[in-house]
Amino acid sequence: MHQGRDGIAASGELPDPDDNALDPLHTFVAALSRLLEGHPDETTLLDAGAGLLAQLVARDDWLPAAFAAPHPEHYQQYLLHCDPAQRFSVVSFVWGPGQVTPIHDHTVWGLIGMLRGAEDSQPYRLDAHGVPVMTGKSVRLLPGDVEVLSPRVGDIHRVSNAYADRVSVSIHVYGANIGAVRRSVFTESGERKSFVSGYANAQ
Repeated sequence: MHQGRDGIAASGELPDPDDNALDPLHTFVAALSRLLEGHPDETTLLDAGAGLLAQLVARDDWLPAAFAAPHPEHYQQYLLHCDPAQRFSVVSFVWGPGQVTPIHDHTVWGLIGMLRGAEDSQPYRLDAHGVPVMTGKSVRLLPGDVEVLSPRVGDIHRVSNAYADRVSVSIHVYGANIGAVRRSVFTESGERKSFVSGYANAQ
């Protein structure tokens, strides 16, 4: 998984909190915060959270261009919001044409909402020897679709831009400050490597 130097890109900025165009994001953050304040079980959280994220990605007129900018060599992960208590973070994941992740885990719950373009997610599990094994068919996310991840139901996958000729953007929500979480990538042969993703912009 790519990260910039110290996980920070040259912009070093979060979205402007006073930008009225970001009202859909602010509404989502407030609603998810209220949901978490009720201390729901994970099933309730993921079901309700997926509904909230579906509302956010149902429209594609709020994400600032700076947080949808691709990189020619690797995908970008821009921090849009981090909960003050680090209960969750919201990021935009920007895919240049044909870009793909290694097989990786998350260690926390996650929600992935497709904003524009499309991405393919191939789920995996680890066998008794730690070798990643594909589980089921690849899932294609189209605009408005939401995918749910957690260590309980499966959080290991490889993701790729479904298009070789255009940019795709998805909005990811994780149950932690995901840019600071130590996670793992896996080779096809089972080699495991620890990583911390950071962000393409500063916190």
